[in-house]
Amino acid sequence: MLQQHCTVDRLRIGGGAPVRLMGIINCSPESFYRGSYTPTGRIYDRALAMQEAGADMIDLGARSTAPGSAPITVAEEAERVDAALSELDGTGITLSVDTRYPEVLEVCLRHDVHAVNDISGLADERYARAVADSGLPVFVMASFREPGDAAGLAETLAALEAVVTRCARLEIDEYVLDPAVGRWIPKRTNEDDWELCRNFEAFLTFGRPVLAAISRKTFIGDLIGKEPEERLAGTLALTMDLVRQGAAAVRSHDVAETADLLRVYEKMRQT
Repeated sequence: MLQQHCTVDRLRIGGGAPVRLMGIINCSPESFYRGSYTPTGRIYDRALAMQEAGADMIDLGARSTAPGSAPITVAEEAERVDAALSELDGTGITLSVDTRYPEVLEVCLRHDVHAVNDISGLADERYARAVADSGLPVFVMASFREPGDAAGLAETLAALEAVVTRCARLEIDEYVLDPAVGRWIPKRTNEDDWELCRNFEAFLTFGRPVLAAISRKTFIGDLIGKEPEERLAGTLALTMDLVRQGAAAVRSHDVAETADLLRVYEKMRQT
């Protein structure tokens, strides 16, 4: 099935476009992978380096969503993201902002942002309305009520269907689906994540671009027995399989290496 494409700041995602690469910048020292943390004052340099290494866009967040992360207030998240985005205003770098709080989104909208990354799947009505009112495209994750609260393939497909219905109700036409691979809730297991990855092609049935967001995650580390800092090879191996199954975009901590992978993938597709 040919995906309906999504356009983010003139960047076409899906619908026959090349696989797009989203570089991750975390402004949260609590992040599970220390290599992704970028402090204020270095955001622009990190984003520019990612762009030069092959990133089509940057996903910027200021709150860690990894299990067991130290909590921060909404005000603290807003302060962090405001400072980070101030470094990128006027640069022309395509940006998505990773938040699920309307107060934080309000701050983001004062800056040059081009998309929203919502791990809550537009489940919160107040936030969903704020996203819809912004007019921005959305990367929207499979969630019933809380981020990633579906376990296994059948529940994930049902959660994605709920997300698609919310987008239609809110009249959001530009969006990319995220099947929520990862340890989002306690009942999720590593095998749940591997099941989603083995069946990634099933998520294309909604006719929308699908995001592969598996970079250095726990289920990879548990399989190979390595901490986040040593999960690059495992991540790249899985990434190649997911793009072969139809992922339209890849969210990655490791832009240069993933860009090389995508170049090889595109070359192998040539006939």
